[in-house]
Amino acid sequence: MLAFFLLTVVTALRILSRNRLRAGLTMLGIVIGVAAVIAMVSIGQGARAAVQAQVASMGTNVIIVMPGSTTVSGVRGGQGGAVTLTVGDAAELKKRSPLLSDTGWARREVMQIVNGNRNWNGPVNGISPSYLTIRDWSFMSGGPFTQTDMESAARVTLIGQTTLENLFDPGDEAIGATIRVKNVPFQIVGVLAPKGQSAQGSDQDDVIFIPFTTAERKVFGSQFLGSVGALFASTDQSADLPEAVEHVREVLRGRHRLQEEQADDFTIRTQVDIGKVQESTSQTLTIMLFAIASVSLLVGGIGIMNILLVSVTERTKEIGVRMAVGAKRVHILIQFLIEAVTLSLVGGIIGVIVGIVGARLTTAIAGWPTIISLDSVVTACIFSLAIGLFFGLYPANKAARLNPIEALRYE
Repeated sequence: MLAFFLLTVVTALRILSRNRLRAGLTMLGIVIGVAAVIAMVSIGQGARAAVQAQVASMGTNVIIVMPGSTTVSGVRGGQGGAVTLTVGDAAELKKRSPLLSDTGWARREVMQIVNGNRNWNGPVNGISPSYLTIRDWSFMSGGPFTQTDMESAARVTLIGQTTLENLFDPGDEAIGATIRVKNVPFQIVGVLAPKGQSAQGSDQDDVIFIPFTTAERKVFGSQFLGSVGALFASTDQSADLPEAVEHVREVLRGRHRLQEEQADDFTIRTQVDIGKVQESTSQTLTIMLFAIASVSLLVGGIGIMNILLVSVTERTKEIGVRMAVGAKRVHILIQFLIEAVTLSLVGGIIGVIVGIVGARLTTAIAGWPTIISLDSVVTACIFSLAIGLFFGLYPANKAARLNPIEALRYE
């Protein structure tokens, strides 16, 4: 049986090699389909990994509370649409929420930052020292400002990599240098390590941090002292996040004296929530692209079926001769199925190579992250093999069911 199978494979390859152009054009649909599947899935998996890295850059087990989402005179405001969070809220959360390992706060405004004759418009963040720990910020040089700096409203600052590149020449020493924010001098005490883009696509390295008290009293000004742009908290374990969120909501509703029928005047998001939204979007895109690429495989399968039907017509007399000298119907069926599988499998292998090269070129030219997984390669090959079997079955069955006498008479 093995010898018969090998002989049939050799015969099928010999027959296909008689008309290489036709065989190549028949495989083209499979090649394009498999290459598209490999490339699209690689891009999708790369995007998912990038999102996971971006979410991880937010810190560990982070809870973010934004002011807003209030209903006033029937109009519901968006996040950040009202001043509803204060430093006192953060202190109360830390005191009353045992699941929270730490709490912090921040307020952000885009302002002009000046160093000598160079200037840069970037986000200036007034933060508590704990914010750096919650968000897991590390340093390239220098270090964080202290609680003492916070209490004395010291004029010290930390700058991100993007801000550093736009305010200083390469090789300049930033630590100890003085920059001006809204004509207020600040001494740089730390240069932050790069974090890249956030899950929302903003540059996390385009940033400058100053003590919150300094920002409130000397830079931003404030109509309501102690009001913050966002609260931040963290838990020791990610499993504690859902319960911690409910406790945060309970404490804040109590502090804000909200009645049971009143909506929250704040919005709570967790690192997990943000990651799920981003991954869901990425997964939907990957599935859609995979479905589009699969259409090419189906078109390739139809091409295989058409070319084999033509081959059956062209080789009718040959089939009759084989049956006349003892070939059984199953032998004819297997031969045509092997031809179909050979076309789809060779096309699939070429498609895998083209898909991998395409994914690498996408990374090199467009800068999109791609991850080529063995699972996607195996799946694409199995899919192409199944396409060959499925679409080759009808022509093979038609050839096997030919009447030997009529086939011999066919001209």
